Amino acid sequence: MPLLHSSYKAPFYLFNKHLQTIVPSELRRIKQIHYHRERISTPDHDFLDIDWLFATQKATQAVIVSHGLEGDTQRPYMKGMARALTIAGYDVATWNYRSCSGEMNLTRRLYHGGVTDDLETVIRHVIQKGYTSIHLVGFSLGANITLKYLGEKKYTSLASIGKAVVFSVPCDLKGSSQQLSSTLYKHIFLRDFRRKIKSKALQMPEHISTAGLKNMRFIADFDERYTAPLHGFASADDYYEKCSSRQFIPTISTPTLIINAQNDPFLSKGCFPIEEAQKYDTIYLEMPTGGGHCGFSNLYFNKQYWSEWRAIAFFQQYL
Repeated sequence: MPLLHSSYKAPFYLFNKHLQTIVPSELRRIKQIHYHRERISTPDHDFLDIDWLFATQKATQAVIVSHGLEGDTQRPYMKGMARALTIAGYDVATWNYRSCSGEMNLTRRLYHGGVTDDLETVIRHVIQKGYTSIHLVGFSLGANITLKYLGEKKYTSLASIGKAVVFSVPCDLKGSSQQLSSTLYKHIFLRDFRRKIKSKALQMPEHISTAGLKNMRFIADFDERYTAPLHGFASADDYYEKCSSRQFIPTISTPTLIINAQNDPFLSKGCFPIEEAQKYDTIYLEMPTGGGHCGFSNLYFNKQYWSEWRAIAFFQQYL
C-alpha cells in the first residue's frame, strides 16, 4: 500500500517530542471508567487479568487492547482508547501482561515483546463470547506483540481477527533498546524493572537472583540478565532477533494500520517499515511528523484523542 498521509498535528503548546510523550501520559485524566475484571487461566497454570469495558448497547464486535512496556490497563492511553471504542459501539477487552495487573504472576516467566501465546489465550477467550468480529489495538511493546502475532500465522484464532491498529511500534527491538538507552527515559524503566525483579525474587528466590541488579545501566543489560534466560532465549540479541516484529510484517494478511511518529524518542530508524508498507497490500503505514511516543493528543469530539478517532475510523473502513 502507498504510505498514508497523516492528518495529525500536535497541539501548539506541546512543541517538542518529549512534551508530546510525557504530557498525555502523566496529565491526562480519564474519568468514569469502571472496568469489569475477569481472571483467566493460561495453559501453563498461570493467570491473566482482563479488564472489560462494555458498550451501552449489546455489541457484536470486540476490540482487544494491548499495553506498552511496564504498562497496564489503567494507563491513560488504555482507558482513553477503551472509552472511545465503547462509545463507538464495541466491547473492549484490555488485558494486563503477567505481573502487570497489580498482583505478581505465579510462574517463573514474566512477559516480553514477543509473548504471542498469552495474546492468543486472550483472543481465544474473547472468541468464546460469541462476537462476530474481533479487532486488535496495540501500543508500543503491545504493538510489537500484535504485529508478531499477526505475522506468525501459527494460531488458529487468527482467522477471527478483522483488523488491527498499532501505535508507536518498536518493531526493531534492538534498535529501540539502544535508542531508549540513550535517553533519560531509561532510568524510569530500569527503576520499574528493578522493583519487579525484587518482587519476583521474593516469590521465587530459588530461581531469581538480584545480585548486581542495581548496577545495570542499559535496557540491554536487563534483557541479557533476565528477559532472555527467563523466557528461553540464548541472549538479549537472540531475544531481539526472534521477537522483533518487522520481520513478520510481510506475512501479515490482516488489514493493519501502523502509526509511528517521526519524532518518537523511543524508536530507531529500523522501526519505520516503509518498504514493507509500499510492497504489501494489507499494510498501511502512517508517519505523522509529531506525536512523540503514544502521544497523539489533539482532542476530537467526546474528549477523544486523535489516536482513538483514528483507530475507530480504520475499523469502520475509513483509511
